Amino acid sequence: MSDWYTAGLEDDMRPRMFAAADRGDAFALVTITAAEGGGPRGVGAQMVVTREDMGGFLSGGCIEADVALHGREVLAAGAPKRVVYGRGSPYVDTRLPCGGRLELLVEPVAPEDPIVAALKRARDDRRLVTLISDGERRTVVDGPADHPDRLRDYAPPQRLVVIGSDAFALAMASAGQAQGWQVTLVRPKGPETPPPLAVDYRRDDPAAALAALRLDPWTAVAIATHDVDLDHAAITTALGRDTGYVGVLGARRRLPDRLARLAADGVTAGDLKRLHAPIGLKIAARAPHEVAAAVIGEIIGSRA
Repeated sequence: MSDWYTAGLEDDMRPRMFAAADRGDAFALVTITAAEGGGPRGVGAQMVVTREDMGGFLSGGCIEADVALHGREVLAAGAPKRVVYGRGSPYVDTRLPCGGRLELLVEPVAPEDPIVAALKRARDDRRLVTLISDGERRTVVDGPADHPDRLRDYAPPQRLVVIGSDAFALAMASAGQAQGWQVTLVRPKGPETPPPLAVDYRRDDPAAALAALRLDPWTAVAIATHDVDLDHAAITTALGRDTGYVGVLGARRRLPDRLARLAADGVTAGDLKRLHAPIGLKIAARAPHEVAAAVIGEIIGSRA
């Protein structure tokens, strides 16, 4: 490990699995299978270790370098192993400052292993799947599965659709990008030149854009057009689908009129309760980046 382990910022290990398999490299998949105490990571947290690289983190820097050694030993031997850190561990020189205990499954995965292709298909289809493994036999099944050898659920990558063009919209898109989310910025009738951000860009109207994006429970829609009609079209479309989060920027005093118009157009009371308006956590945010932080926090909170 380098002095600054930036690969520890990664939580979803699928991109590393796919990259290794695409190169034809085997990798060690390391998963927390049991956790006790006050550690920063829980059951299902993972690392991926190759012969030359590693990513993910399991205990805030306490054990990652040692985990990489176990991962490479497993790759060399071609057989899985279980590793314990903390209470009852034979590795007395590798301690958990939190005083807890972690049990890990370290398993070698060949690049042609069927789970790699299965996880890719699920990602592309935006399906929730569960990885089940005892170290020797692995499978991927649809939905959250209740199984004694369940390692981790893999949800589709989080998406954020921002509708708008001003500083608030740009700050939200930038904040979503910083989270590693898939971000689309929609600016109806906007310029052909894309925004100065590494995000997808669309110029169609909100209803058409949202319909094309196939909204789902892992998609958040943040609306900030400052145009009453555009906002209304976007809200109506987003609430009419199984969208994970829908929020709109705007003054609280105008909310009753907004809700009344939505109800008159057939939006149900249950769907109106799903609308976050005004958008974002109530943290007295005013500046664009403050509002963006409030929105990102609210989206993360809504997933629970």
